[in-house]
Amino acid sequence: MSEEVKKQYSADSIQALEGMEHVRMRPSMYIGDVGVRGLHHLVYEVVDNSIDEALAGHCDTISVAINEDNSVTVEDNGRGIPVDLHKKEGVSALEVVMTKIGAGGKFDKDSYKVSGGLHGVGVSCVNALSDHLKATVYRDGKIWEQEYERGKAIYPVKSVGETDKTGTVVVFKPDATIFQQTLEYSYDTLASRMRELAYLNKGIRITLTDKRSTKEDGSFEGEEFHSEEGLKEFIKFLDGNREMIITDVISIEGEKNDIPVEVAMVYNSSFSENLHSYVNNINTHEGGTHLAGFRRGLTSTLKKYADNSGMLDKLKFEISGDDFREGLTAIVSVKVAEPQFEGQTKTKLGNREVSAAVSQAVSEMLTNYLEEHPDDAKTIVQKVILAAQARHAAKKAREMVQRKTVMSGGGLPGKLSDCSEQDPEKCEIFLVEGDSAGGTAKQGRDRNFQAILPLRGKILNVEKAMQHKVFENEEIRNVFTAFGVTIGTEEDSKALNLEKLRYHKVVIMCDADVDGSHIATLILTFFFRYMRELIENGFVYIATPPLYLVKKGAKKEYAWDDKQRDEINEKFGGSAGVQRYKGLGEMNAEQLWDTTMNPEFRTLRRVTIDSGSEADRIFSMLMGDDVPPRREFIEKNAVYANIDA
Repeated sequence: MSEEVKKQYSADSIQALEGMEHVRMRPSMYIGDVGVRGLHHLVYEVVDNSIDEALAGHCDTISVAINEDNSVTVEDNGRGIPVDLHKKEGVSALEVVMTKIGAGGKFDKDSYKVSGGLHGVGVSCVNALSDHLKATVYRDGKIWEQEYERGKAIYPVKSVGETDKTGTVVVFKPDATIFQQTLEYSYDTLASRMRELAYLNKGIRITLTDKRSTKEDGSFEGEEFHSEEGLKEFIKFLDGNREMIITDVISIEGEKNDIPVEVAMVYNSSFSENLHSYVNNINTHEGGTHLAGFRRGLTSTLKKYADNSGMLDKLKFEISGDDFREGLTAIVSVKVAEPQFEGQTKTKLGNREVSAAVSQAVSEMLTNYLEEHPDDAKTIVQKVILAAQARHAAKKAREMVQRKTVMSGGGLPGKLSDCSEQDPEKCEIFLVEGDSAGGTAKQGRDRNFQAILPLRGKILNVEKAMQHKVFENEEIRNVFTAFGVTIGTEEDSKALNLEKLRYHKVVIMCDADVDGSHIATLILTFFFRYMRELIENGFVYIATPPLYLVKKGAKKEYAWDDKQRDEINEKFGGSAGVQRYKGLGEMNAEQLWDTTMNPEFRTLRRVTIDSGSEADRIFSMLMGDDVPPRREFIEKNAVYANIDA
């Protein structure tokens, strides 16, 4: 038998690994949750199938559309899912792929060298969690289709016409009985992922269309994502609001030990380190062996160059790994045939062989760049030296914070009104803007499990501050001390030890105005840069105090937006009195408890990170020095802001 026949992508390439009976009963096991994140993950799973076709060299165009009814259409110009009879299952291979968990060409090494997605769960999981799904396949000169309801085929695969093109179209509508929180897709969330995929797979053209929204000319809102330079362009996009201190993005693409490795990096004038890593297009936000390899290659190569340059001779202390990464933005992307994932969310790469491959690739890339760009090399070493000096100062400031933490016996901040409960899982702390609102919150709270920490004015903008300035700031020191967490070691200055965290619910409670939003953003920036583990573990929330109190006679109701205010006024028969709350301090303790702090009636918004790279870009834009992109962002999103005259 010829090699060509062996590698033919046919029904025999599809392997059914296990049934899918309990997908609908335990959806969170397959897609993470049944909230907003899980809803969007359905789209990613279908798109990942198309991306896998592209990685195999058979697809270069993918289109995604959000339809008017919030169903989603994903189309590609790949080979089309096989439709011939699957010998083992006795039905069409298309039906096997759509109705058997773990069935797909990804498990056949001759069909796909590498693949992304939820470890083989794929489109069958999407089918199981959809009210209705229709698959159309263009293959072998014919158009084939099959429809499903909640994962079960309505009729056998049938031919409905002839065609000269190839590809697959999947249209699905999520099941409202599964996704009870919302069925509405966010265009921005999907756009962020499609943009990411276009950068990670250069040459592919991905279009996103929102058929729920039309422009003045009658066309639909939408965007096309395409990149010719891949990660190099991705870096420029992420660092668009930061000042580069070297002449160009340092990048490499190639294979090491049969592992495709792509790396791009740049140094900027900021004080933060922003590393983003991917395996087969999956964002490995927990890191892993590929990131360890990158760090090792970067540190050893730069240290060797810095030592040989003589620029470190006058430095009185050792350079650490952190120093080489301050002001660094880097993306590491590897393609691994059989990735082994570990960690809490299965997004940490465990393949040992990848570490050496990435380390070697980075070392070669940097060595060549430093030799060919001596001015940039000098700039980078000077940045490293400044980082080392700042780290030395930060170490002293950090030790001062440590001495004041609960573990060291230094006591709690004087402004903290603590709760009596000792179990962190039952405790919550409100970070409140100002002493006035803090006093009201203190009176209105349930002191058994709710603690109050007032913050004086606007806390330090950590995006523009050196690390030792952050640790010297009194308000930030109070947060660390009240939380009871230990701050990172000198080797990993931003690692957070959550074992001693005193509250598992941290609530940011600010005024419902522009200043309050700014303060909340400052606090979130601090959490993202210095306490990111709090967000990743789901401990951070934002309170939603009402904007209005609507009263008429003995009747009264609270409103959280203008539309709700008008609806209540109409319900009361019109001419109701409306009180506008410009700040938390304008409420009395009872009102604040009833609307914002009482677990039975309040609405808390949990802060999550859907895309680390996009969050990094947004924070650097909002809190950095570059004004035009910030103004553009605010103008675009002004519809969501409550701006007082």
